[in-house]
Amino acid sequence: MRRREFVALLGASVACPFAAVAQEPGRSYRLGLLLPFPRDAPYHIAFFEELRRDGFVEGKNLTVDYRDCGLRGDLTSQYAGELVKAQVDVIQAGGGAAVHAAQHATSSIPIVGVADDMVAEGLAASMARPGGNTTGISILATELDGKRQEILIEAVPGLRRMAAVGDSSTLSETKAHALKDAARGRHIDLEILRIANGEEIGAAIDKAQASGVTALNVLASPMLHAGRAVRPKPHINPRTRQHVRAKCHTSPVTSGCPGVLIARHCFPAATGWS
Repeated sequence: MRRREFVALLGASVACPFAAVAQEPGRSYRLGLLLPFPRDAPYHIAFFEELRRDGFVEGKNLTVDYRDCGLRGDLTSQYAGELVKAQVDVIQAGGGAAVHAAQHATSSIPIVGVADDMVAEGLAASMARPGGNTTGISILATELDGKRQEILIEAVPGLRRMAAVGDSSTLSETKAHALKDAARGRHIDLEILRIANGEEIGAAIDKAQASGVTALNVLASPMLHAGRAVRPKPHINPRTRQHVRAKCHTSPVTSGCPGVLIARHCFPAATGWS
């Protein structure tokens, strides 16, 4: 099987359902991963299981070079360069910053990107003709931030104060104002808490608790997704003794996290191209 077919399979594997592709006897493949979550994340377990079903078995005919850029965004470009030096057959990059870094590192190695909006972020020319060496999936996660806020408001009767935790590198002023206007229309005071890196997640949640909010919306971003390992103390407002209900953009963020009410996974709405 040629590298082009391997890339098509990888893209299909990310998007789901998975495509079955015949193997070329004796051929081995090198996959470079530049993603915002650790190797043992549930996503990876399912991803590699599906690759095994299609005949790509790590340690046999598949070598994986993995770089976790979730909480170390400052190293993303360095990691992309390392994957290029390793001469991988294809790079799978998660998040706009990772895809940009991979594109700057190589113009020849195929890149399968997963980002909020591949076209709007300048990662692809168009859905029909992405151009260059990049293909991928637009998950449109931030488009659901407002809908998640609506669901959280409906789920917490009598809500008057809430907060939203957002990645300062992805949360635009326009989106922040839209969220605040929507909350104000429901007679709810919304506080926007911006963070620059994963180390600030716990402090942001503590600040939300201290301010007396009773609901928290964790907005979509690769960095916040990677920060799902941060386990803040139980969300209980010390003044009212009420739980602070949390709404997260993907279910892995909520795994084992006390105080989380619901999560909405955006991948069923994904759009991909190849």
